[in-house]
Amino acid sequence: MLATTSRTLLRSSGRTAIQALVARGISSPVSSSIGIRSNSTTTKKIFPTSHFHKSHQVAHKSAVPIIDDHHIRGDYNSSSVIEGAHACAKAGISNLGINGPSTIYKNQTFEELFQHEVANNEGKVAHAEMGDTFTVDTGKFTGRSPKDKWIVKNIGSESDANIDWGNVNQPTSPEVFDELYEKAVNHFNTLDKAYVFDGFCGANPNSQRKIRFVHEMAWQQHFVTNMFIRANDESDLDGFEPDFTVINACSQVDEDWERHGLNSEVAVVFNVEKKCAVIFGTWYGGENKKGIFSLMNYWLPMQGQFPMHCSANVGKAGDSALFFGLSGTGKTTLSADPHRALIGDDEHGWDDQGVFNFEGGCYAKTINLTEKTEPDIYRAVKKDAMLENVALKGDDNEPDYFDTSKTENGRVSYPIFHIDNYHEPQMAGHPKNIIFLSCDAFGVLPPIAKLTPEQAMYHFISGYTAKVAGTERGVTEPTATFSACFGAAFLTLHPTRYAELLKEKLEKHNAQAWIVNSGWSGGAYGIGERMSIKTTRACVNYILDGKIEDTTWEKDPVFGWEIPASIPDVDSIVLHPKNTWPDASQYDEAEKKLANMYVDNFEKYRVGDVDYSQFGPKL
Repeated sequence: MLATTSRTLLRSSGRTAIQALVARGISSPVSSSIGIRSNSTTTKKIFPTSHFHKSHQVAHKSAVPIIDDHHIRGDYNSSSVIEGAHACAKAGISNLGINGPSTIYKNQTFEELFQHEVANNEGKVAHAEMGDTFTVDTGKFTGRSPKDKWIVKNIGSESDANIDWGNVNQPTSPEVFDELYEKAVNHFNTLDKAYVFDGFCGANPNSQRKIRFVHEMAWQQHFVTNMFIRANDESDLDGFEPDFTVINACSQVDEDWERHGLNSEVAVVFNVEKKCAVIFGTWYGGENKKGIFSLMNYWLPMQGQFPMHCSANVGKAGDSALFFGLSGTGKTTLSADPHRALIGDDEHGWDDQGVFNFEGGCYAKTINLTEKTEPDIYRAVKKDAMLENVALKGDDNEPDYFDTSKTENGRVSYPIFHIDNYHEPQMAGHPKNIIFLSCDAFGVLPPIAKLTPEQAMYHFISGYTAKVAGTERGVTEPTATFSACFGAAFLTLHPTRYAELLKEKLEKHNAQAWIVNSGWSGGAYGIGERMSIKTTRACVNYILDGKIEDTTWEKDPVFGWEIPASIPDVDSIVLHPKNTWPDASQYDEAEKKLANMYVDNFEKYRVGDVDYSQFGPKL
């Protein structure tokens, strides 16, 4: 229980503004906005008491012992509440033009954020098996809105010369940004309180960036607290000057979007030279995370460092491995290995010292989540984690990961220390193995294949996986998906820039690249069967323990990669996909069809001195 001296007054504010938004058709997950105040006019620590039922986080029965992690989460303690007429100046946001809020909740602890979330009625308390977890509904946006992401084209600037302008990096003008910036600032100046987070992106001090977020709601600060690198204490923030600031005015919309030349009233706009971004009209937490990742994809190559959309882990001998893959390929699942330490599940860099995590947490999909199939992620859903768009069931609000009526993109964000065997330094040496994960719904790719360095470049730029029927509206049969560098949506430079960085790393550090298919065997989706996680894990383990070097190989006549003759715990027939099909001629037809898709997709990358298309499939 909280001490009596920690009790605070609860005061409602902003309800009319939220109701107005709903009246305009904006789906808001917040039913009211309640301020938590103290009587002090100075910066001080605060631990607010909730007056709401079931506000305290309590552990429930579990298949594994729940370990007290206070000593871990206690390391994050840079919390303060700043009140009074000069609160914004003391919080470092008055230079943005934000001076209205008289209370700033800065870098709140996990427990404080939980109390704010409940008191603000920003969502519900989910009674997960491992412990109470706050859950939010992000409204009609349950994923990123890529058509509403824009970058300011500052004519003649460094970013203008280097950014790969087009459908991914859509240009807008400085004048549009200035109008939206003013609108965001004016909105925050109408609020009594705001949430500010100062943290870091990148575990390596050589390339680390200082990031500041200004938010309207506690759960948004909770999200970035999970996902970015936290200050251990206030001393880590001495002299903190952000390299980039995100002002998230998610409750507001751009009514002038047509005049501005945008696609909708939603706007996520980045100005590289002004070191600032504004967000309008979407509550989805991932916009905060992926926006900064896009910037790291711009900044790091300028320093000769390689930013990567991949997960990473490290063995006891210090042998790190990278897992590239699009959503649904098993990137998060396969990198969470009980025999290896997790560096991170999504965003990394590779420099002259080795690999390093960009983030301080993980952001995993929860669809069909069970402790049996994904124990590390399942057990991470506990105190300090946060669920997004996950259905709840029963009187006790238990998470229902099989109910996808809201979305198939239900998510959980959690700090990295929720994984028992996480790699605390978040940095490791140069990787020995690079694994490209593809979920092939055509039943053509083998469960494992060895690539030459040149083939690695081709398949890295291709970034192949497949969507299956039912995963998206209008998808009625397997659909090939090619996403350059396994993350086209986040590439700010041309894909070949990242491919050249990968080539340099592979050659310099003698790393081996592989294709691992986590998709279908014995036929396409609807006919064949999906590879079991046991089969895929056996292939990955055989790569990582080094024993695969002792096997013999067979070259595929179409794709050119090499397939192992045998792998322990994997049926040798499965290793050669053609042998699993009832009709070999149908396999040949499917292989030719997929190969043509690869070739057609790669046409747009046949630029520069080296034509990597020659290392793709031969028809």
